[in-house]
Amino acid sequence: MFHLMKRDVILQKKQLIIFLPFILFFILMDAHPALIFLVASFFIPFNTYAYDEKAETNILLNSLPYTRKEIIASRYLGAVFYMIIAIGLTSAALFVFGKLFSLTDIAIGSGLFLLFAACTFPLFYILKPGYITTAVIIGFILLSGIGPPFVAYLAEQFSGITDFIMKLSIPILYTGSAVLIMLMYLLSWGFSTAIYQRKVF
Repeated sequence: MFHLMKRDVILQKKQLIIFLPFILFFILMDAHPALIFLVASFFIPFNTYAYDEKAETNILLNSLPYTRKEIIASRYLGAVFYMIIAIGLTSAALFVFGKLFSLTDIAIGSGLFLLFAACTFPLFYILKPGYITTAVIIGFILLSGIGPPFVAYLAEQFSGITDFIMKLSIPILYTGSAVLIMLMYLLSWGFSTAIYQRKVF
């Protein structure tokens, strides 16, 4: 399974050359650190899916001595691994450019990435190849643009729930959010595995 994760890096070595300039663009545009961490985490895992969608590598992957469960596991574990690497590189870049950020920014960026990944990874096994990557990228841009105003609107409409959440202590709030996001990620992992097990290539 480690070799499948390593394969993703090897196949993307050309795209990885533009990773740092891509992140530096957001830093120089003075984007919010949480958004920069989110975009950085997004880069490698979704590039892998985009590559596989174009090359239709699922036939090749299924001819290798790996079970379908291992193929899906490599995608989900790989996404977490690459997210950690991306956060490390982004933190270093922000530090070099003197941009302030906090652990909260990292938590928000990584949490949003895992949530978005949990919602979109199964689509690559449900929908027909050819349009999935475009749809995911458009969805990501729309979510980044309309997500915060939409959340603010919901907070106003459901003030009782908002007041209850605001009364929670920071540790409880962070722990609860982390557990909920990880649960959604694991459910997505199981859902993708179930779909992939039945898929015919």
